Amino acid sequence: MINNKRVTLSLLFYLLITFSACGKEENNSQIKKNPPPPDEPKIEKDITVYVTTATRSFDLTKQNLEFNTKQSMSPATITLNSSVTYQEMDGFGAAVTGSTCYNLMLMKPADRTKFLTETFSHTEGLGFSYIRISIGCSDFSLSEYTCCDQKGIENFALQSEEKNYIIPILKEILVINPTLKILGSPWTCPKWMKVNNLTEKKPYDSWTSGQLNPDYYQDYATYFVKWIQAFAAQGIEIAAITPQNEPLNRGNSASLFMGWKEERDFVKTALGPQLKDAGLTTKIYAFDHNYNYDNVADQKGYPLNIYEDDEAGQYITGAAYHNYGGNRSELNIVHNQRPDKELLFTETSIGTWNSGRDLNTRLLADMEDVALGTVNNWCKGVIVWNLMLDNDRGPNRQGGCQTCYGAVDIGYDYKTITRNSHYYIIGHLSAVVKPGALRIGTTGYTADGIIYAAFKNTDNTYAFVIMNKLSEDKSITINDGTHNFTYKLPAKSVVSYKWNK
Repeated sequence: MINNKRVTLSLLFYLLITFSACGKEENNSQIKKNPPPPDEPKIEKDITVYVTTATRSFDLTKQNLEFNTKQSMSPATITLNSSVTYQEMDGFGAAVTGSTCYNLMLMKPADRTKFLTETFSHTEGLGFSYIRISIGCSDFSLSEYTCCDQKGIENFALQSEEKNYIIPILKEILVINPTLKILGSPWTCPKWMKVNNLTEKKPYDSWTSGQLNPDYYQDYATYFVKWIQAFAAQGIEIAAITPQNEPLNRGNSASLFMGWKEERDFVKTALGPQLKDAGLTTKIYAFDHNYNYDNVADQKGYPLNIYEDDEAGQYITGAAYHNYGGNRSELNIVHNQRPDKELLFTETSIGTWNSGRDLNTRLLADMEDVALGTVNNWCKGVIVWNLMLDNDRGPNRQGGCQTCYGAVDIGYDYKTITRNSHYYIIGHLSAVVKPGALRIGTTGYTADGIIYAAFKNTDNTYAFVIMNKLSEDKSITINDGTHNFTYKLPAKSVVSYKWNK
C-alpha cells in the first residue's frame, strides 16, 4: 500500500508540473504574439504662460502648457511667420524717478530687493529691461534742480538726489539685470542758460518755460557729456538720451520750450559733435512728446523736419513719443516716411482722471493703446511713467502732476504693493519678449476684440502676447509651423506665451 501511494502521488505531481509548464508556454507564446502597447511618450510642458484678467482672478499667474499632439484644424488658429520681420526690440520698462527711488529707499532692504528682483530679473521675475531717468530734476523729483545751478559749466556736479537715491537704486537694479538699458531726458536746462525768447534773449530766471540761449549750446552739450560720464564713473551706462522732455510743453513745473529748429541746431552744432568727440556711443532720440505735436501748427512732423537736415540727422537715431495728445497712428506715419530711423515710446501716465487704479477699466485700454498699440506701430521700446509712487501719489510738487499713480503704489508701511495697469502691461511684454527679439508676422485668425503680436527671441524661442477684450472666453490655437497649442483666453484678459522654437 505504501509503495502504491508513492507511485500515485508521484504521478499526480508529474501531471501537475507538466500541466503548469504547458500553461506557462501557452501564456508566453501569447505574450510574444500580442505584446502590450508601449507606454505613451511623455510630452514636456514647453510653453510658459502668464495670464491676467481685469478682475484679478488671474494676476500675472504663471502656468505651463503642453503642445497639442496633433496639428489643430481650428478656425481660430494664428500661425506665426518668422520669415516676415519688423523691428528689433530694445526692451520694456518704467521711469525710475527721484520719487520712485525715494519710496524704494524707505523699504526694508530685503523687501526692496524682493520687489526689484520680481520686476527686473530675467530668470526670477518679469525682466523689465528699459528704464528712463531724468537729467537733473523732473516733476517727480524731491526738489527743482539741475546739475549745474551755479553759472559756469565748470560747476557741473551730480546732486544729492542722484547720489543718495537714484544711483544707489540703479546699482541695485543692475546687479539684478546687468543688461538693463537706461534713457536720460532733461526737463530743463540750468536757469542761467535760459532766455525769455530768441529775439530779445533776456535772462529768464524760472524753472518753468523759457528757451535755451543759443550762446550756451556748447556749454549745454558739455553738460550732457559730463552727465553721461559721471554716471559711467559709477558703473552706469547711459544707452540713450533725448535733448528735451516734452519740448512743446511750457507749463510743467520744470520745463523748457525747444522747437524743432532749435533742437536741430543744438544737435548738429553742439550735442552730436560733442558726444562723438568724447567717444560716447549714447544714442540721441528726437522730440520726446505727443503724437499731435500739441497742435502747434509749425511743429507738425517735428522729428521728420530734423531728419531732413543731413548734418543733424546723422546724429539722430530716431524719435520718442508720448500719448497725452493725438493718435498712435502717427508712429506708423513717421516710420513710413523714415523707415531708417527708430521709434521709442517713452511716457504715459495713469491717475485719478482716468481711473488709474481700476484694473477693470485700465488693463485692456492700456494694453491696446500703450503696449501692443505702440509695438505694432514700430516702437522698439515701451516705457511708462513712475515705477513706484506712494499712496498719496508722491512725493510730488506743486506745478507737477499731483494726480498720477505709479505703475505700482507702495503702502504707508512701505511693504504693501498695489500693482496697477502699467505694471501688468509692461510685465506681459517683458516676461516673454527679450531685448534683441524680432517682431514677426502672423497669418490666420483675426477678430474684433482680439489683439496680438508675435516675436522671435535671440535664444531661439518664440513669444506671443494677446489680449481678449470680449466679455466671454475665447479658445484660440497658436501654430509656429512645427508645434501648435490651444488655449482658452479668459474674458477680458491679457495672456503671454513663450516656448522653444
